[in-house]
Amino acid sequence: MATIDLTSPAPAAQGTLEGLPRRLALTRPELERLAQAAGGAPLPFEIVEPAAGRAANALESRLGQSRGAAEDQAYADAVATLHDPEESLVKRGLLVDGTADPGVVGALGLLATPAAALDLDVNIDGTRARAWHRQRDGAVATLATTDGVVFELAWFESSHWPAELARVAGLPDDDASDASGVPEAIDLPYELLDAGSEAVRSGRADLLGTIVAHHGGQVHDSTGETVPDATVSSVITALVSETRGRLRGLVADIDGGSDVVGVVSWVLLADGWHVLRSHQVDDANRVDVRRVAATELAPTLGPILAEVTA
Repeated sequence: MATIDLTSPAPAAQGTLEGLPRRLALTRPELERLAQAAGGAPLPFEIVEPAAGRAANALESRLGQSRGAAEDQAYADAVATLHDPEESLVKRGLLVDGTADPGVVGALGLLATPAAALDLDVNIDGTRARAWHRQRDGAVATLATTDGVVFELAWFESSHWPAELARVAGLPDDDASDASGVPEAIDLPYELLDAGSEAVRSGRADLLGTIVAHHGGQVHDSTGETVPDATVSSVITALVSETRGRLRGLVADIDGGSDVVGVVSWVLLADGWHVLRSHQVDDANRVDVRRVAATELAPTLGPILAEVTA
C-alpha cells in the first residue's frame, strides 16, 4: 500500500468537482436508517439510549432531577422532534426504494471495515466535538458530531486528509490569540509537569516551588539552554491557568488487531494550540511542549499513521 503524505495539501481539482470531499448532514435516526440500508453496517460509536421518561428515584424525588437525568431528558426530547428518517431520506434522494445512495453505502462500509482508525476528541470552552476517521486503500470516511443529534458524514481520497484534519483543530476566525506565559517551545521532565500541575490546581504554590527546585537544571528552552526555576514555575502555572481546550487523537491499527499505536495530545492556551510530545532521554520520561497551528495536526499524526498505512 502506498504511503500517505499528510504533510502536503491536496492538489486542486482541475475544472471539476470530482475528487473533492463529499459531506452530508444527517440526524441520528437518518444515520441509523442508512446504516441499516447499508447491510447493517456498525457505526463507530456505541449508541446508548437515554433513560427518558423513567421514574425518578427516591433521591431525585427529594432533591430534584440530577444533572445527568436532565441532560438525558433534553437529548431524548431533541431526538423525538426530528422528522421521520425514512421520509426525509427519500425526499433528499438518499434512499430510493429502500436502497441507499451508493456513495453513502461506501462511506458507511469504510467506517465499518477500515485498515486504520483515528478517533479525535476536542473540547473547547466546554463544547465537545468527536470525530471518527477511518482509512483503507487510499480512501477515508469520517463521521463527526458535537451533540449526538446531528452528524456530518464525509468521504474523500486520502490526499484530502490533511485539510480535513485541519478542520478538526480549526478555531473560529474571531478567536483572537493573546500573549501566553508558555514559550513557543520548552522541554521538561514528565514528573515535574505532572506533579507541578497538580500543585497549581490544588493552590499549593509553596509545593510547586519545592517540586521545581527538585528538578533544577532539567528544563530546557528551544535552544537547549537551561530555564531558570522561577520561569519554570511561571510556565507550569500558565499551562494550568490558561488551558481552555484540549484535543486528543488516538490511532489504532485495525488490520493488525485493533492495537493502539499512538496518541496525540494538544492543549489550547491563550496564544493557541500547543502539542505535548512525550519522549525519553537517558531512560527519563520527558515532555516537549511546543506551539502549533491547526494545519500541523496532520504532520503531527503523520508518523503514527504511517505505521499502519504504509
